[in-house]
Amino acid sequence: MQALVLPVETGDGHRAELIARIPDAPHMRLLWMAGMGLPARHFIPFAEALAARGVAVFLHEWRGIGSSNLRASRASNWGYRELLADMMASEAVAEAHAPGLPRVIGGHSLGGQLSCCRLGLQADAADAVWLVGSGSPYWPTFPTPTRWWLPVVYRFFPWLARRCGYLPGRRLGFGGNEAVGVIQDWSRSALCGRYAARGIDTDLEAGMARFSGDVRRVNFRDDWLAPASSGQYLAGKLCSAQAETVELDAATLGAVADHYAWMKAPEAVAAFLANNDKP
Repeated sequence: MQALVLPVETGDGHRAELIARIPDAPHMRLLWMAGMGLPARHFIPFAEALAARGVAVFLHEWRGIGSSNLRASRASNWGYRELLADMMASEAVAEAHAPGLPRVIGGHSLGGQLSCCRLGLQADAADAVWLVGSGSPYWPTFPTPTRWWLPVVYRFFPWLARRCGYLPGRRLGFGGNEAVGVIQDWSRSALCGRYAARGIDTDLEAGMARFSGDVRRVNFRDDWLAPASSGQYLAGKLCSAQAETVELDAATLGAVADHYAWMKAPEAVAAFLANNDKP
């Protein structure tokens, strides 16, 4: 297995590193997007578990996080449009290092949402999408009592981000220090249930509906940040796709079945995604 760190440049001054784990004879290629505020390196155990199963894995780094040369501030702002452009730059690097393979994109949490938005821009950008602990933030898709207070949060976060020049997520315990534009695009989808972004004229929802590849989803039994109902709502936007879902509990994972613990115990998730084996 090759362990590589590859430079990626978007063309607007953003630079980051793409972490790769490439087995000797891969049978598919995955571009993986982390959850909000999470550096790509946190998913190296997951990448290695998949590479052991024949998947060439490329871990994308979000703008403003980890190896990215930018940090969100009043003077440095971006939204989903720029994040999607960064994804496409990583796609090109992944294709150059593992060409001609079936293409999978996917992600954890917000990373899964942005993977779906990538398909909204171009429905044939991938042959399959993998969603792990990922669901729409749309407030009615959450069970009570969570749904009662979520709209308040979704209005407060953009206000706070504008006031500070960025969302101080590290202090809040939610995500990282996020750009104002990202929080505005995220909160819009959370309040209205539809994906759109400043500067993108394409109807993302229509593009998602045209995707006809495979969808594999992993839910976690005790994940209140992405409950099964929100995951189903997100996957429902890929209405032309063939979907298969598994819900994992603590006994199967060997870890707490919440939003984050699986990253340190990724074997059950990797087994389902790569081999279609239900644990």
